[in-house]
Amino acid sequence: RCHTMEERANLMNMMKLSIKILIQSALSLGRTLDSDFPPLQQFFVVLEHCLKHGLKVKKTFIGQSKSFFGPLELVEKLCPEASDIATSVKNLPELKTAVGRGRAWLYLALMQKKLADYLKVLLDHKHLLSEFYEPDALMMEEEGAVIVGLLVGLNVIDANLCLKGEDLDSQVGVIDFSLYLKETQDSDDKQDGGITAVLDQKHYVEELNRHLSCTVADLQNKIDCLEKTNSKLQEELAAATDRIGSLQEEQQQLKQQNELIRERSEKSVEVTKEDTKVELDTYKQSRQGLDEMYSDVWKQLKEEKKIRLELEKELELQIGMKTEMEIAMKLLEKDTHEKQDTLVALRQQLEEVKAINLQMFHKSQNAECSLQQKTEAISSFEGKTNEMMSSMKQMEERLQQAEKARQAAEERCNKMKQELAGRLDSCRQQMAQLDSKCSTLEKELKSEKEQRQALQKELHQEKDATTLLKTELQQMEGLKKELRKLQDEKQQLKKVREEQEQALQEMGLHLSQSKLKMEDIKEVNKALKGHTWLKDDEATHCKQCKKEFSISRRKHHCRNCGDIFCNTCSSNELALPSYPKPVRVCDNCHTLLLQQCSSNSS
Repeated sequence: RCHTMEERANLMNMMKLSIKILIQSALSLGRTLDSDFPPLQQFFVVLEHCLKHGLKVKKTFIGQSKSFFGPLELVEKLCPEASDIATSVKNLPELKTAVGRGRAWLYLALMQKKLADYLKVLLDHKHLLSEFYEPDALMMEEEGAVIVGLLVGLNVIDANLCLKGEDLDSQVGVIDFSLYLKETQDSDDKQDGGITAVLDQKHYVEELNRHLSCTVADLQNKIDCLEKTNSKLQEELAAATDRIGSLQEEQQQLKQQNELIRERSEKSVEVTKEDTKVELDTYKQSRQGLDEMYSDVWKQLKEEKKIRLELEKELELQIGMKTEMEIAMKLLEKDTHEKQDTLVALRQQLEEVKAINLQMFHKSQNAECSLQQKTEAISSFEGKTNEMMSSMKQMEERLQQAEKARQAAEERCNKMKQELAGRLDSCRQQMAQLDSKCSTLEKELKSEKEQRQALQKELHQEKDATTLLKTELQQMEGLKKELRKLQDEKQQLKKVREEQEQALQEMGLHLSQSKLKMEDIKEVNKALKGHTWLKDDEATHCKQCKKEFSISRRKHHCRNCGDIFCNTCSSNELALPSYPKPVRVCDNCHTLLLQQCSSNSS
């Protein structure tokens, strides 16, 4: 506290000396003063130190600040006449710091000759100054009132200070003691006590000036840093404004996309309704056709059983004829002892005929085995038709589930419309929630599309199964034709009994042809039994190129091996034994089938 009292006393003495020197030099000069006048500059420096004494440090978001311009701003509120000074100071573009604005305010108040009046108004309201000054500051004690009384004498001086060219922000307030020493030397006899006091306090003031110069340098560095940070903040603010504009544009785009998605979902729901109706109609028609085909196949089976019984009867007749021929040959042997040479030849011929008859017997047994295989194939066809009926029932249940899911999706769409209508006002605050909801809606739409694709794939599979059944029916018709041919051949054998050797050769040729056809049929059955039809859900990548399936890369079945490939790996088409027309085949099966065809032709 003693230290602050000494500081107040020193500052008051310095103020007295600076005012006295300024008044004397101004009167001796006899003209208006400008800003380059040294005593005037020293006066402002001392006044600035007096106003800075005991200032409180204020914390801001940039850092700590300590400026005397804060209490000077109160004068505008307390005295309306000072509003011109405040507005003119604020309008100066060159001033960037609070120190520069405070210095400009003091210059303007001195030119108006109202500096003492304004400071007196501040001292009359010390309860407001307590926010800026410590309790033991110079402006809060009696020394402040003394300094205000001394400032009244400056009303005699006329000053014309130009603020435009002055660099008030970066001026360093250093007290020049040479002026005070000259003045004290001239009036040495009159004021010995004041000079001795000034000389005693010279070292203190020099140290104070050094501290002030260091603080001014630090403040200048801080000002530079603050300017840099200010420029950075302005750049960030411009970037933030640009970002806000881009976000607003994105928001509008998202709104438009949401509307487009909603319209597309409504259209897709309508299209799915129409597709389901068409699919139901086609399903009913295909079911009726399958029932008719099943009844036709059953009738054909009955006819084939009747034909089989007739063939067995004919085989029995042939066996009886064979026994009769043996008896006739024995009678001929007894009757023709004289013609032994011819009999030997006849015996040899008879042995050959017996061998041929044995071959015919074995061939008839093979025909019976083939008929058993055909009956087994017919039973397997019946099982397949039953499986098709069960799969058709499952498809009906899935279609009902799809309709329920569609109704649920329509209800969700209606709910989402109501929620969107209620939340349009608070769209900016709830952008994150809307994004999440949009993502969920897209996922639901994707799931619905996947369900629709699965249903379409299942329908394609059913169509393929129907085509398979048709081809199998065509094969049955081919077998009927073959049976008819066999009947014709048997009738020819009955007519040409006399020429047994030629008839037997013809029968051998016909049987070899039937064997080849049966081998082809067996190969087709093996191909149908050996290869499994892979389901769409079990395959996620192409078996050949290993690429993942997507909306653009669709799934395709190979009609030979049953595996799933992409379009590029299954673009070939060939006519298979089970399919009358050319169908889709993968690259590997295409090459294998071409090799088989070439080997068979050679």
